[in-house]
Amino acid sequence: MPVNEQSGIPVWRRRTTGESLRQWGMWLIGTAIFVYCWQQISEATTWFFVWDAPRIAGDIWTRATPPRWEYITQLGRPIWDTLNIATLGTIIALFLAFPVAFLAAHNTTPSRFLIRPIALLIIVSTRSINSLIWALLLIAIIGPGVFAGVIAIAIRSIGFCAKLLYEAIEEIDQTQVEAITATGASRWQVMAYGIVPQILPAFAGIAVFRWDINIRESTVLGLVGAGGIGLQLSASLNVLAWPQVSLILLVILAAVVISEWVSAKVRGAII
Repeated sequence: MPVNEQSGIPVWRRRTTGESLRQWGMWLIGTAIFVYCWQQISEATTWFFVWDAPRIAGDIWTRATPPRWEYITQLGRPIWDTLNIATLGTIIALFLAFPVAFLAAHNTTPSRFLIRPIALLIIVSTRSINSLIWALLLIAIIGPGVFAGVIAIAIRSIGFCAKLLYEAIEEIDQTQVEAITATGASRWQVMAYGIVPQILPAFAGIAVFRWDINIRESTVLGLVGAGGIGLQLSASLNVLAWPQVSLILLVILAAVVISEWVSAKVRGAII
């Protein structure tokens, strides 16, 4: 603590001189990095289009209003496909994520040095790639359509569901497991009667939450040819049919709001 030279009384400071210098040094480095990145972005940006963006946005808004309401009769099947992509993809992901989570949890994995790292690798790899990229790869492999969208959503969801689920498994009450084990129950019986009942509420919450997210993600998969209402959106954008685009966006917004409401109700009932 520094001392006042005139009175000899210690003066309280929040940081020492060394700490203050380190903090200012970090701020200086951060500012330099920001300036450098901004310079690189500025050189790669055509600022004429940026300044002209408000006029273009106003022009598109004028062209897109009012929406073409009669076109809604052609959106029933696409929005149904979108719901199916999200729902089926979520169900497939849950079936695959359940065993992966048990293999990844340190208190249930058969091997912490072999099986668990493989399970964690599956979780990380499926979570690290966006569903649009999965859709592009799958379209190249199995062709365009709803099936590619379902598989893309499923693969993307495995890591998310398995991560949250294995964390729930690691947080269970071990006394229940020990009590069932003491009765001479087998490993599968311990899992069925001591672990699964404890994680079922978490599993249900994860399922609903992921389904809600997948509704949003499945609406854009059609932009790359994976079916759903995004396919109609892409077709309308390609021909500059802005009244159709505005109507499709309204339908997507309505679907997302309804899914959010359903998700909130179900989660409230579970909790």
